[in-house]
Amino acid sequence: MEIMAWQDPRTTFGRPNVGAAPQTEVAFDAGLRAYMLKVYNYMASGVLLTGLVAMLFASSGLAQDIMFGGGPLKWLIILSPLAIVFAMSFGQNKFSTFTLQAMFWGFATLMGMSMSTIFLVYTGASIAQTFFATSAAFLGLSLYGYTTKKDLSGMGSFLIMGVVGLLVAMVINIFLQSTMMHFVISAIGVLVFAGLTAYDTQRIKSMYAYVAGTDMVGKTIVLSALSLYLDFINMFQFLLTFMGSQD
Repeated sequence: MEIMAWQDPRTTFGRPNVGAAPQTEVAFDAGLRAYMLKVYNYMASGVLLTGLVAMLFASSGLAQDIMFGGGPLKWLIILSPLAIVFAMSFGQNKFSTFTLQAMFWGFATLMGMSMSTIFLVYTGASIAQTFFATSAAFLGLSLYGYTTKKDLSGMGSFLIMGVVGLLVAMVINIFLQSTMMHFVISAIGVLVFAGLTAYDTQRIKSMYAYVAGTDMVGKTIVLSALSLYLDFINMFQFLLTFMGSQD
């Protein structure tokens, strides 16, 4: 699920004020690149941690016993990541940067345990293919969001409505168990989170102008990484519906 941590900036995207001295603009651009690199490093490290935990949890046999067992531990693993996302998003002003970092790594670990079931359902080759396809799409879409001069904030509001619609449809399909509806939800989900990848990248880039040189920059990096992580993981899971081959 996509949780937006900040309001959409309505100023020029990722640039200092018009009329700034050339030296100031150069320093701003260097700081922006360093800031975005940290965001991507956190996001990529979280995805890799999730994948590693998922593989180890599945191969240990615990995933089979816990995730298909129906006990309370299963629901704790499934619901805990959602609770952490809400806590990070709405409690960001209360938590220190270190606390947010710890919560991010804990979230990535729990997501790995929750997603371990894909290794029990799909072949390793199809999971790898889907991962690389998602990575390529994510890189292209994020690059577009970073470089485009078009304001994507209007698209963002529409996409957030799409996320809400997806959640409602998924809850309904829990009772209907419709294969066709599942495929439709997955197709729309891929498109929605593809769009959110571009939108979130632009939003994260624009935030730098507000937090540069403040004590909020560390928190912003972690929360930005969380947003991109959610875009990537959701796009991967929806795409796996089409590219995944079952054992």
